Amino acid sequence: MVTQIKNKKLSKSSRAWMQEHLDDYYVQLAQKEGYRARAAYKLLEINEKTKLIKHGMTVVDLGSAPGSWSQVAGRLVGPNGTLIASDILPMDNLENVTFIQGDFREQAVFDQIMAEVSDQVVDVVLSDMAPNTTGTSAIDQPRMIGLCELAVDFALSVLPEGGALIMKIFQGEGTQELRGDMQNKFSKIRSIKPAASRPRSKEMFWIATK
Repeated sequence: MVTQIKNKKLSKSSRAWMQEHLDDYYVQLAQKEGYRARAAYKLLEINEKTKLIKHGMTVVDLGSAPGSWSQVAGRLVGPNGTLIASDILPMDNLENVTFIQGDFREQAVFDQIMAEVSDQVVDVVLSDMAPNTTGTSAIDQPRMIGLCELAVDFALSVLPEGGALIMKIFQGEGTQELRGDMQNKFSKIRSIKPAASRPRSKEMFWIATK
């Protein structure tokens, strides 16, 4: 992932973040191995532990841009599988990936996704979605919970029995309520914090099986 800096007069905190980012092991590894973002290694570890995404499967990736999760999942399902990615932001083409730009909450976009699914069964839904953070938990946390609820609703609408949702969540207010609600709709929920997640980050990944 290439970071562009338009304003050369960065604040002290911004310079520190940039230096940390450039020194980050997973950032360097992603650049070396051709992944679009360090987030690729989060999904790689999750799938190594769960074995949920396999060759020939049908996977839908919500909030896919810039595409690192789609890169990983597209390679895992292979040419005989189907990977459908969707985001309101544009995303460059990827091998084994069909990209649909738009808001999946809109009926027209949802219909496009399901048209690509066709008569196949969706095996896994992915969501690495997160809001543009402000640094204020009272604002960021409700926004994140809202995105998670959207991912859960989508997964429940398309997954068959045995299908799975892999979703990013921020730990904080509303998390336990969301998990409690999901436990009534999914048979099992597992939490994983991959090594590629920064230790200070509140992010966690839930793997929910329908």
